[in-house]
Amino acid sequence: MRLGSGAFAACCVVIEVLGVAVFLRGFFPVSVRSASRVRPLPPAPEPAAGPSSNWTQLPPPLFKKVVIMLVDGLRSDFVFGSKGVQFMPYTTYLMEKGFAHSFIAEAKPPTVTLPRIKALMTGSIPGFIDAVMNFNSPVLLEDNLIGQAKAAGKRIIFYGDDTWIKLFPKHFIEYDGTTSFFVSDFREVDDNVTRHLENVLKREDWDMLILHYLGLDHIGHITGPHSPMIGPKLKEMDYILKKIHISLLSKERKASLPHLLVLCGDHGMSETGGHGASSVEEVSTPLILISSAFQRKSGSFQPPEHVQQTDLAATLAVSLGLPIPKNSVGSLLFPVVAGAPMREQLRFLHLNLVQLSRLLQENAPMYEKDPGFQQFKVTEKLHGNWIKLYLERNNSEILLNLGRKVLKQYLNALKTLSMSLSKQVAQYDMYSMMVGTIIVLEVLILLLLSTPKALCQKAEFEIPLSSSLFSLLFYLMVLVLSAVHVIVCTSAESSCYFCNVSWLMAVGVMMLISALLCVILSLLTNTFESIRLPTKMDLLRVPLWHVKSPLWHMNPGMILWKQNSL
Repeated sequence: MRLGSGAFAACCVVIEVLGVAVFLRGFFPVSVRSASRVRPLPPAPEPAAGPSSNWTQLPPPLFKKVVIMLVDGLRSDFVFGSKGVQFMPYTTYLMEKGFAHSFIAEAKPPTVTLPRIKALMTGSIPGFIDAVMNFNSPVLLEDNLIGQAKAAGKRIIFYGDDTWIKLFPKHFIEYDGTTSFFVSDFREVDDNVTRHLENVLKREDWDMLILHYLGLDHIGHITGPHSPMIGPKLKEMDYILKKIHISLLSKERKASLPHLLVLCGDHGMSETGGHGASSVEEVSTPLILISSAFQRKSGSFQPPEHVQQTDLAATLAVSLGLPIPKNSVGSLLFPVVAGAPMREQLRFLHLNLVQLSRLLQENAPMYEKDPGFQQFKVTEKLHGNWIKLYLERNNSEILLNLGRKVLKQYLNALKTLSMSLSKQVAQYDMYSMMVGTIIVLEVLILLLLSTPKALCQKAEFEIPLSSSLFSLLFYLMVLVLSAVHVIVCTSAESSCYFCNVSWLMAVGVMMLISALLCVILSLLTNTFESIRLPTKMDLLRVPLWHVKSPLWHMNPGMILWKQNSL
């Protein structure tokens, strides 16, 4: 088949775009999402065996006011390491005395501000495409904690990085944003936040206060994590936290419920001061929950537990008496609710597991085989038996032991189910990436082989689509690729985009790959034959009158000499 240069180039561009699209679809896997977006689902009722339970509403909130202090670029060793002991003495004191629950929250890449705010407020895992959107933050339409709080009548105040204002443009009763792109500003971006504190902490007309400090991240970008300016900035953050905590403690004397103060980072900081990748320093962030409601820990100070950054959304939702965001893959941080009565603890865990199981059912066709889902269903029946004993006013040791058993199994199921959902978005779709890469490389090789013809005055390309060699190799390749496709798709544990497309489309892509490979091999064969030097037998086969040489036309005697030499 003969193609002109324009048609050939157009075909190559279309095929190249297809290959890049398949690769990007594997590199940017679609996040786990709930299909029920029209209205929030009603809270799941409490499990019951025999007489039905009358608890069908959300549990009451655990805290009256919540303050979220987010320090941009705060990595875990700045708080839990030697720098924390030296420059953050008040925070260290609260952890050592048991007034705080401390965790190391893992932030999934990309470790930039916008996707990390989404992860904190939705409990979902944003993709790499959010790193591009970080420069022009759109309105967040996904179910999130801020939206749930506003719908419940919570009054929210925000000061700091204006990314929050772009994500939640109509959610704050009062706000003041600062841009995050002037990285040489170490002082003004934080002073613009702190200057509001004196007035806000005296007021009672708010339920949530969100503060996003940028100075530490800017210092890291300019001078690195070991700069002498890091220490004074950490000391400043510690002083602000102390000021907020003391103010909240003074308010609790008149409040019916305790208050909660959250210190966290959106991402860490690499050894060069940047962020965005997946190094340990960039994904490890501190998460400290401070409240007078927490029981003091006995014994020595325990090292912080490793959790996921997405766990904060579910924890704050339960703390405020709000529904857990539908797309959250996080699990409740149990130490926060450990002081509540046993029935409330089981109720919190059950709500979280119901939300995760619904999300799993909508995203995994074989959800019934998931170990976490199976364990949840078994434990839910035990929970119903416990409720039956509880409603019968049975206060024996049997009730206590059964409650502890249900609690332990719920926590195990919660961890397993959360990890199962997280794996669907935390891993690359390697099969789709390989298919896209093969298509892209084949087109590039084809263009490289066609370059000499493209430089000719009359650029036409002969595509060998009808040779017997092409036909035999083509069908063989299609059969091999079909067998590989079946093997990969039947053995893959995680979801794969290319395995979920229709067989007609999959076979079409396999035929395209096979055709491109055969064309490349045919072109290579023709190229080698054209550049092969003529042998003596080749010259004997050529008639004398077909040989054209300017030298022979100059001297007829040369022809006789050439014949004798042959």
